[in-house]
Amino acid sequence: MPTPSLTALPIRRLTLRDLTACADLSEDRGWPREEHKWGLLLSAGKGFGIDDPEGGLVAACVVTEYGAWERPDLGAVGMVLVAGRHARQGTGRRLMRHVVSLMGTTPLTLHATPYGRPLYEELGFKVTGRAEMLRGRFTPGGPEPAVVTRAATAEDLPAILRLDEEVFGTDRTPLITRLPAFADQLRVAEEDGRLIGYTAAWPNMDTHVVGPLIARDTETAKALISSLAARTERPLRTDIDVRHEELLSWAKERGLASVAFNSVMTYGIAELPGDWTRRFAPLTVAAG
Repeated sequence: MPTPSLTALPIRRLTLRDLTACADLSEDRGWPREEHKWGLLLSAGKGFGIDDPEGGLVAACVVTEYGAWERPDLGAVGMVLVAGRHARQGTGRRLMRHVVSLMGTTPLTLHATPYGRPLYEELGFKVTGRAEMLRGRFTPGGPEPAVVTRAATAEDLPAILRLDEEVFGTDRTPLITRLPAFADQLRVAEEDGRLIGYTAAWPNMDTHVVGPLIARDTETAKALISSLAARTERPLRTDIDVRHEELLSWAKERGLASVAFNSVMTYGIAELPGDWTRRFAPLTVAAG
């Protein structure tokens, strides 16, 4: 039987049963397998993929919706991947057009690598910001942060959700409520019994990814990162909005080195909602 053309292969919804195939696709493109992250995205978001008649996936991506159920305010697109043997044949463009069409009038956002940015610009996405990826072993130093941090408890979850919605600009309950099970650490910062920030460290291959990182100010962000670093032996990795220059400089002084820059892009809105001054790092660039 002749192999069907790529344009004839249907796009279908992915589920957790496709986790291994998604991880295989990541590995095929030279990315880490990131099965832990794929599991979160496929359960909290909507995966889309194209099956390869010879086995595995031709392509995949995930959309994480935020806001009211069935009436999202924002969709974050991530993990857009095409198998190496099918690259440069328009498959990624076809998959993204499908997602854009399916989301209708819902605004979209994504973090684009320099390689992927031209495709997204062709589809109408606009660059609205940048994030710098840092990675390395954190070295304590300097004065101790004055901000009080502690491990989050179940009782903190309502306050975390309220703060997250206020800063992010839309409700992320389906994602944030998965953090206690997904992350190895979930910590909060307090002042006079009031929550002023929170963060998590979740395992990704040999690192702990710091995110989300939401804080009242830079000093609070520093205290939260320091508190996570003191409780892990792994290198840290995070993606910090480049407008937070003081935090970036401090993190580099503490041993985290610049790895890459990604463009923050939007579709259907001029800029992301919420308060960027308190939004320091995403949970993952794949989900915002």
